[in-house]
Amino acid sequence: MRQFLDFEKSVAELETKIFELQRVEDSSDDVNISEELKQLIEKADKQLIALYAKLTPWQKVQVARHAQRPHALNYIQAFIEDFTPLAGDRLFAEDHAIIGGIGRFNGQTVVVIGIERGSDLDTRLQHNFGMARPEGYRKAQRLMRLASHFDVPVITLVDTPGAWPGIDAEERGQAEAIAKSIQTCLRTSVSIIAVIIGEGGSGGAIALATADKILMLEHSIYSVISPEACSSILWRDASQAAQAAGALCLTAQDLLRLKLIDQIIPEPMGGAQRDPQIAIESVKKAIQEALDQLKDIPKQVLQAQRRDKFLAMGRQEAE
Repeated sequence: MRQFLDFEKSVAELETKIFELQRVEDSSDDVNISEELKQLIEKADKQLIALYAKLTPWQKVQVARHAQRPHALNYIQAFIEDFTPLAGDRLFAEDHAIIGGIGRFNGQTVVVIGIERGSDLDTRLQHNFGMARPEGYRKAQRLMRLASHFDVPVITLVDTPGAWPGIDAEERGQAEAIAKSIQTCLRTSVSIIAVIIGEGGSGGAIALATADKILMLEHSIYSVISPEACSSILWRDASQAAQAAGALCLTAQDLLRLKLIDQIIPEPMGGAQRDPQIAIESVKKAIQEALDQLKDIPKQVLQAQRRDKFLAMGRQEAE
């Protein structure tokens, strides 16, 4: 069953009628309503196109968080061959919020690190809703060092509301682990491609997105704080989240204009959740293009460019 967002109510009503008419047509040979069905489908498509052509930042937040969007494991299963997961940080424990390992991408050996949110209640609990603890970030550091040792590129898939804010994480050095991950990204001698596939929240996201190429899906978001948390701080009222979303400039379009990301990956009409396979293929193509652009750059130049890229953020004027 397709899940509809609040602002998709008009499309939901049309698609429900379409579904009911299709059932009637399938169950009876005497009923011919193909012309009516065609008109309804065209009307629903037009409404969907008009709706997604003018999404507000808050509506983009809702799309980015849609439960039926493809998650990190979906991408890994779709385009990473012979994936071998590597577990543990060699210090404390395994963190299931971060999935990492070695595999082949279009025949090329790569290290893949993804933040997995889970797709139902059981998997969300297993992966802690995509909120990593320090051991998750230390595992990511270990995998980046492994990639440098074997001279293979790193692909990261980011989808997190932020790092886990619990007392247990703070006790084990959450802030230090995130800072060290950013430092490891900057020092890694191989190319790093980061893709924001859903929500990129705060330091928990940038710990894996300090990359040579930062790609974002069209309806994903990337921000220093969630709109709800921002609203609670500024207005002491979480109900102002929609206003906060507009002020945070968290959409892919805003971030490209501000030169904080490098490329927007188009999604199927209605978002990646409507046709995950097309979204996954678009991400695969964009990653390959980024790898091709980076493959001939000498290591020292690559590291220097990556460092300069992040030092320049906030200092250059947006177009």
